[in-house]
Amino acid sequence: MKPEHLPLLKSVSAPAVHPDGTRAVVSVTRPDFDADAYVGQLWSVPQDPEKRPRLITRGFRDTAPAFSPDGRVLAFLRAAAGGKPQLHVVEAAGGEPLALTDRALGVSSFAWSPDSQRIVFGSREPEAGRYGTLDGVSSGGEDARLITEYKYRMNGVGYTRDKPQQVFILEVPDLGAEPAVQPAGRALRDRDKPAAGAGAKVAGLPDARQLTTAATDHTGESFSSDGTSVYFVAALHEASDQDLVSGIYRVPADGGEPVCVQATNAGLQTVQDVRESSDGQWLFFTAQDLGGSGQDFVAKNTVLHVMPAAGGEAQALSDAEHMDIAAPGGLIELRGSDGTLVLNNAQGTVELLELTATGDHALLVHGDRVVTGAAEAAGSVYVSVTDSATAGDVCVLEGGQLRLLTDFSSALRTEAGIIEPQELTFPSADGYPVHGWVLMPPGKGPHPVLLNIHGGPFAQYTVGLFDEAQVYAEAGYAVVMCNPRGSAGYGQAHGRSIKERMGTVDMQDVLAFLDGALEKFSSLDQDAVGIMGGSYGGYLTAWTISQVHRFKAAIVERGFLDPVSFTGSSDIGWFFGGEYNGRSADVVAAQSPMATIAAVRTPTLVIHSEDDLRCPVEQGQRYFTMLKQQGVESAFLVFPGEDHELSRSGTPHHRRQRFEHILAWWARFLPTAGNPAPAG
Repeated sequence: MKPEHLPLLKSVSAPAVHPDGTRAVVSVTRPDFDADAYVGQLWSVPQDPEKRPRLITRGFRDTAPAFSPDGRVLAFLRAAAGGKPQLHVVEAAGGEPLALTDRALGVSSFAWSPDSQRIVFGSREPEAGRYGTLDGVSSGGEDARLITEYKYRMNGVGYTRDKPQQVFILEVPDLGAEPAVQPAGRALRDRDKPAAGAGAKVAGLPDARQLTTAATDHTGESFSSDGTSVYFVAALHEASDQDLVSGIYRVPADGGEPVCVQATNAGLQTVQDVRESSDGQWLFFTAQDLGGSGQDFVAKNTVLHVMPAAGGEAQALSDAEHMDIAAPGGLIELRGSDGTLVLNNAQGTVELLELTATGDHALLVHGDRVVTGAAEAAGSVYVSVTDSATAGDVCVLEGGQLRLLTDFSSALRTEAGIIEPQELTFPSADGYPVHGWVLMPPGKGPHPVLLNIHGGPFAQYTVGLFDEAQVYAEAGYAVVMCNPRGSAGYGQAHGRSIKERMGTVDMQDVLAFLDGALEKFSSLDQDAVGIMGGSYGGYLTAWTISQVHRFKAAIVERGFLDPVSFTGSSDIGWFFGGEYNGRSADVVAAQSPMATIAAVRTPTLVIHSEDDLRCPVEQGQRYFTMLKQQGVESAFLVFPGEDHELSRSGTPHHRRQRFEHILAWWARFLPTAGNPAPAG
């Protein structure tokens, strides 16, 4: 795989299953260089092996499909080129999609009512006069913001208090009715002016009624099983600005005051998703325990809980120590009258589980793959997966086995080629097992080696196809990557082992895995090794080159580099460093790459994005400047208009350019036949 092959990376959404179970619909999106954007459409995937998947929409970017419970209508989000995603519906049998919203900042998520007559959705509601709601007032001409709280902005979103995510509800119009006609002339002049944030009023759009009003984000909206109420997650408690706690709320679908639905035996938690069971008896929710402070988020596994729908005592359905539960596709999927489908991060894979309110467990999908979404109807379970050979495909579960229904990555394999990773485990210096992978480039070697370190730190490398490792291996590098202590997927003790000890056993583990690979494979060049990583991986790269001087060069990307300035500049700075590094100045300095930068001698490329609010650009700027001042060969690569997610969801042009600069850096210090040193 080369940088120019990025458009072959086709990502597949969680499946939307038709109520009769015969087919699923998924969105398939990909980077497009011509549009310099992500484009995508919806595909219908039949279960019948005699039928082929087919394209069913032709929008610029169509995503998030969901069938109405009666199976008659398919809802989805559609974004025009340069536009915001808006809610659309189309007859399930096919037809012309109908727009339901024209929100100024778009629609982020939605859910159907049980009677298929209404949709509840989430959308950011801009404050009057901001974000283009007042003609002639640009972003630079808006009023000043007076900030008095910790929580006022978020990476990828920007300021949040002046555009909180609210919950709205609308009636789905009759798709068989004649289309509305846009007013013109006198009718256009005399029509009602739109409310602030609603955009220009479009004829035929149903009125959306706002159900929430608090100046904070409301997420995870879904209907109760009888359709009378809407659930959501928010932080509406007193002093919510001082902790990470969020709770479950229920509001009447016809409007009214939200009511907190509490678990009487729960401590301080951050709730992520909530869903009422199909029989209306139970409330499932995923949450992380935050300890007594309400801020102790470090390496806390997400647990699936259940409690009576009216509230009461909650029971944990998953093991808090060893299971890390996620909702497939962003919302807990229901199965049967009292069951759920959930995902579990497990040692470099993601499994599919079925958990019921009565405590029954079933492992449905496991092995060398990453489940990204799942849904069930009429007994048929459809699953979206990635593995080492696909960026995303759809399967159906039959007799306990997955049957592949699509092959969206066929062009990637044939045109770009995929290198299979080798799974390995090596002992750390203290004997602790370190699990990871090595990708070997074509040819006999000796191959230069790149040690890659993931972000998080409570995240994991997986068996899923990783475009970066493929690009570097194709260029002639052996790619070494592992999940050291601090990573997710191996239990909370594994993740929490670096709390107030960053740069200790985690550095020990990545170096031990590197040494294990160098010893095992004679084709690896032990004297030609580079190190690189992003976010926490940028932190550990910067820390390691201040302690170890064996690397020919390094790349520090979007790094957490100075805990002191991070506290006041990052969107999560007010709590992140204190929880991970501790609060003693001496303890923090003992884990700070900026405090030990004087020892760095390794040539270093620093990469950052201008709009990164998670690890702000000042982290990279200061790190680069200090390297230059002490005579270390270095460079600073800055991407305008990008945030912390550049390598995953930045514009296609910038993602390709990033790869080109990274390969050019390695060509200087670790040239290969496929990535030769520049002339002169």
